[in-house]
Amino acid sequence: MIANKTLEILENRFGIQLHEIEIEEVRIGAFLTGIRLSNQSFGVASTYISKETGWQKGQREFGPFTPGNITGQTAGSLFSGDIRSQFLDSLQAATLNALSSRFLSSEYYHIHENRDPFDFLDFPGSKKATVVGAFQSYIRRLKEAGANFKVLELNPDALRPEDIGYYVPAAEAERILPGSDIVIITGSTLANRSLDGLLALIPEHSTVVVTGPTSSLLPDLLFKKKVDIVGATRILDPEKMMQVVSQGGAGYHLFRYCAQKIVVLREGQ
Repeated sequence: MIANKTLEILENRFGIQLHEIEIEEVRIGAFLTGIRLSNQSFGVASTYISKETGWQKGQREFGPFTPGNITGQTAGSLFSGDIRSQFLDSLQAATLNALSSRFLSSEYYHIHENRDPFDFLDFPGSKKATVVGAFQSYIRRLKEAGANFKVLELNPDALRPEDIGYYVPAAEAERILPGSDIVIITGSTLANRSLDGLLALIPEHSTVVVTGPTSSLLPDLLFKKKVDIVGATRILDPEKMMQVVSQGGAGYHLFRYCAQKIVVLREGQ
């Protein structure tokens, strides 16, 4: 829903003609997926990995948007086809970020460059925080701030041994999120399509952050769905970004070599 509604905004407000923009290059790395479109927009998103990642067992697809047939397809057809795989979910997220990139500016939104969402949060001892996803940098900063927090995560091995005491299985989201005053959610939930369900569990009074390279889309729909702060990624060197992605790079490699962090605030924040 977030993807389709954001595409409508791009078409209606900014006049993007999705049927005229083609996919020219794709890189699917271990951690990130990168894309270059024919309008020379570039996007990046997390590669969605799980035990069932990729094509389903027994599935033999050779049509549009299968390996060897992705480049040359239009951006619009990527979102209208019937074929589904986790790789395509990541590709859709990267494409949406590419289409959004030239409009994610201070001309349209309340943006702070070279800042992190954590800079806009306050953690008094009475507040309960929840991190959705094993963000090592956020876990470290929350510990330094003396915050009362938990980490919702599918895989306990994603946390360092010294942080395992903060771990809560992702299946317990319905118990944890309603009691959270601050919620920091990985943008990867946009790629695995779990974000809507998570946001539905969060109370209205909570401060909600969605952050990471995958959350670099127009934030309009996120702001309508309780999100207060979006941590996005602006690509400064697209060719380097594609190289980093294809060589197994992660988000922190992007910020070291070819990208900057930006924070987009909902009006009133």
